[in-house]
Amino acid sequence: MLIAQISDMHIKKPGELLYGRIDTQGYLERAVAHVNALDPSPDIALVTGDLVDGGSSEEYANLKRMLSALRMPFYLIPGNHDARDPLREVFSEHAYLPRAGFLQYVVEGLPLRLIALDTLVPGKGFGALCPERLDWLEARLGESDQPALLYMHHPPFDCGIDAFDAARLNEGAERLAEIVRARGTVERVLCGHVHRPIQVRWAGTMASIAPSTAHQATLDLRPDAKLSMTMEPPGIALHLWRPPTGLVTHLSYVGPYDGPRPFR
Repeated sequence: MLIAQISDMHIKKPGELLYGRIDTQGYLERAVAHVNALDPSPDIALVTGDLVDGGSSEEYANLKRMLSALRMPFYLIPGNHDARDPLREVFSEHAYLPRAGFLQYVVEGLPLRLIALDTLVPGKGFGALCPERLDWLEARLGESDQPALLYMHHPPFDCGIDAFDAARLNEGAERLAEIVRARGTVERVLCGHVHRPIQVRWAGTMASIAPSTAHQATLDLRPDAKLSMTMEPPGIALHLWRPPTGLVTHLSYVGPYDGPRPFR
């Protein structure tokens, strides 16, 4: 099974630019075309939050128009820039999305169980998993010994970029780690939020962050460095599941690059 991970699109209303200068719509359109052109084609796509920038219905309608061009099923979770009710209303045909409450769900019938977690705290940049959301996860993991893939917006670990470490999963991270470590069936935890490709060994498994389809956070590991962005090449993550190897992750850059050409 091949999974494409798209993250941190920050879509605006049609014709609007992010910060007055970044065409996030154009970047996402190119990313969708890139995913559709992959051979082999991904079986599914996971879209890991900050889907839009302001949480409005008009932004979600613009997002829906672009994501509907994907040639494979896709599954959405919210990030800190999102709003639950407009998201579920615009994507009402996505039956996996709960009609009320947190946007957490399980996708069955695949080689991996896909378990979506909702880390949104309305009006805040950081994330949280309250006891209700963690109880739900613990119950879902207890239902099966099948390998599971968790996906959420906010990472539950420090990445070394101070501004994002202050705005990661600030509530529930310790109990989440306990649940993941105790079950032993979580193959990977996929995150967004940081706008950089990052991997770490965490809670007895692997956790990773996908880059943004648009702007990236500057790789600045100095203590107390101010948050800034850079227009490095945008990208997506590709996760390849092959027993008995497990999940292998690749970074796929989006853009018009020369090649492929033979080495010799």
